[in-house]
Amino acid sequence: MSDVAEPLYVGAAWSEGSWFAVAFDRSGFDHAAVFDEVGDLWVRYEERAERVLVDVPVGLVEEGEEGRRCDDLARRVLGPMSDAVVTPPVREATRKRRYPAAQRVNERKAGRGISERAFAMSDGIVAVDELLQNVPEARAAFAASQSEVCFRAFAGEPLEHDTAYAAGYAERMRTLAQHDRDAPPVVQAAAAATEGYEVAVADVLDAVALAYTAAPGDGTLRTLPADPPTDAVGLPMAITYRADAPLVAE
Repeated sequence: MSDVAEPLYVGAAWSEGSWFAVAFDRSGFDHAAVFDEVGDLWVRYEERAERVLVDVPVGLVEEGEEGRRCDDLARRVLGPMSDAVVTPPVREATRKRRYPAAQRVNERKAGRGISERAFAMSDGIVAVDELLQNVPEARAAFAASQSEVCFRAFAGEPLEHDTAYAAGYAERMRTLAQHDRDAPPVVQAAAAATEGYEVAVADVLDAVALAYTAAPGDGTLRTLPADPPTDAVGLPMAITYRADAPLVAE
């Protein structure tokens, strides 16, 4: 028998300052865990991770009024859920600790402000950005995704209900079950792993959707856009999803 550990496929959702990760192997759900830092997550999975999908933007604009094409395409395919896509601040603004300072930098460099949601994501964005700039091995494994794009790809059509509401929870559970009939117990097992931590139900669903996207399965791993540009430090500005056919004609 081989001593080589089986590869893992990880989906990680940034949740209230921590990372909730769901890991699959080739046969399905393996485990879930909560990490205080993305560096801790990488240390846990660096020997086995074939792919790690995170739900924060990777690849940042330095300056200029033009935003990221991946965000524009994601909004186009999401329909009623298009507000789920957050335009990230420019790289310098993500490093600001106070919202007014981040606003000023973004207005100066990009000619626009930033939403409070985007500012609230900055710690997660910076953590991944710095990890990928400093650790080449992590750069090879990590990619950005967006949970609503993953759900949209699995469903085959835009979803109608916000994930914050019961109807949205039911809609996403149906979507996951259509993708894999074992998804309901996977969600339950993943949720059980959050005991002792304050992880929202929506973040559990998001991490599971990311993990299903990362893991081998039906459909092809694709990106928005299909041929993504890279940012000033060489990181691709893309959103990863899994589907039989592209979500949008480019």
